[in-house]
Formats: sequence, C-alpha cells, structure tokens
Amino acid sequence: MKSPPTETSDLDFGNNALVDAHHHLWDLTQNHYPWLAESFNDKTFMGDYRALCRNYLPADFRADQQGHRVIASVHIEAEHDRRDPERETRWLEGLHAQQGLPNAIVAYARFDAPDCADMLVAQCQHPLVRGIRCKPLTSVGPQESVAGQAGSLQDTRWLDGLALLRSFGLSWDLRVPYWHLAEAAEVASLFPDTPIALEHAGLPWNRTAEGLAIWRQGMEALARHPNVHVKLSELSVPGQAWNRQDNVAIIREAIAIFGIERSMFASNFPVAGLRVSYDGLVQTARAAVAHCSPAQQQAFFAGNALRFYRIVHV
Repeated sequence: MKSPPTETSDLDFGNNALVDAHHHLWDLTQNHYPWLAESFNDKTFMGDYRALCRNYLPADFRADQQGHRVIASVHIEAEHDRRDPERETRWLEGLHAQQGLPNAIVAYARFDAPDCADMLVAQCQHPLVRGIRCKPLTSVGPQESVAGQAGSLQDTRWLDGLALLRSFGLSWDLRVPYWHLAEAAEVASLFPDTPIALEHAGLPWNRTAEGLAIWRQGMEALARHPNVHVKLSELSVPGQAWNRQDNVAIIREAIAIFGIERSMFASNFPVAGLRVSYDGLVQTARAAVAHCSPAQQQAFFAGNALRFYRIVHV
C-alpha cells in the first residue's frame, strides 16, 4: 500500500518553480503504443497528430521547457499496449534512475478486468507509482448517452475496480469531456477517501454559452467533493487555433470554482504542443493567476502537485 500524502508546505521552491502535473514520454523503439504505431485516427480532439508519432524522451521534454524551471514532473500513462501496461511503468522507472524524471507515475490498470487487483499489485511494486488512470467509456457528444454500458461511469463492475484504489493508497486521474462531468461528480461522491485529479480542466471543448454552461455545472458539481482536484492542462479546442484570451478565462473560472488550493498547473506535452509552445502555455497560466498572491501562485505552479502526487525528492 502506498504511503499517505506527504506535506510539502515546508519546502522552498524558489521563484518561478514549476511542477508539471501531466505529461507523457514514449520511445517507439522500446515500447508499443498502438495509437502512435499502428493506426492514425484524425477523429480525436487532437486532429492530425502525426507529428507525435516519433520518440519523445526526457531530452525532448527538457528542450520544450527551455527557459522554465521545471523541478518535478508527473507522467500519465500514454495508452501503452494494454496487454502489458506494467512494461511502460518499468521503462519509466528506468528513465527516472538514469535521467531524474519523471518524479511520479500515474499508471494504467483496467478497472473492469477480472485481474484488476493483480494489475494494481504489480503496478504498486514500482516506487514512483502514485495513481491510476483508467478512462471510462464516454459518448461522442452531449446529445448521446452511454450510461450503464460496460466500462461506463455507471458500470458496477468498472466501479468495483475503481473502489480498489483506496486500499492501495492510490489516486485516480479522471479524464472525461465536459458533458460527463456531472456523472463523474456522482462517482466522486461514492469514493470520498480516494483523491481524484480531474484532467484538462474538464475538457471544455464547446466555448459557446450553451457549452460553457454545461461545463460550468459539471465543474461545480465535482468541486463540491473536497477529494477532487483539477489540473489546468490541455486547453485546446478541436479544430481551432490556440486562443490565449479564452484560455486565461477558462483557467480563472476553474480556479474560482475549485479554489487555488485544489488547482494544479500541467502541460499535457507533447500532445498540447500540437497547438501551443510550452512557453506559450506557461505564459497563459501565469496571466490567469497574476491576480493571486505569490504564495497562491507558488501553490498552483508547484506545491499543490507535489502534495497531491506525494513527490518528496525534487
């Protein structure tokens, strides 16, 4: 079982320190990622992502960060071959030993698999593992529903797997588009002792008044549960160019809903790099929190992620 969250309030991060709470690495010569190596699907929110179909290693990540002081990072499972998800974790542990990153891992285990508990045992053998990401089944849009289907947020077998995280001391990284946020809040209410990190600001892809109203309602429902935190990452809108002004507003509203103490900076690189540079992303986030106190900014950019993912050595 993983240890409880470590308090990091006594750490001095220094000026402009960043903890990237969400990024990916991959080596296509060492590991197999079907979405990068087998088939190309331009129907995802990423659009044409063929620029990602190459190795992305610590040197590439650090090159993207140039000019910024990233003191720690959290690797989120990158949809490695599901037949052997632990292979990705072993590879990442090796990278950490050789190159000092990542500093925490959110690994994969399939919640509705008969051997879910065994998967969790295996993943927990690796010291850097802090949480699990298992994406639930989602619909293609707010006008359609998959409620109750296998793998959905209402699937009791899938929920049984999610329930196991508490006994292993693991957090859950929640990734759903904005029209599933209210359903996700119902799930969060079932597991008040499991730390939950909502990814990508709840994916507010529809920036119309109607779309943002649905997003806002779901975010408010999730924020009522104190175990839920939010990562302000991947603010791209499908089919549209990066819009700094709109994204500053999204970050500010998400923080207003969750509170600065439950909000974390994250990049989703290299995926986010399809539309914005790392510097552009950081500058957008800095503009969004410019009205906050220095202590609040430090918490948002570093302290909250260190605490949530229990990162001690940076």
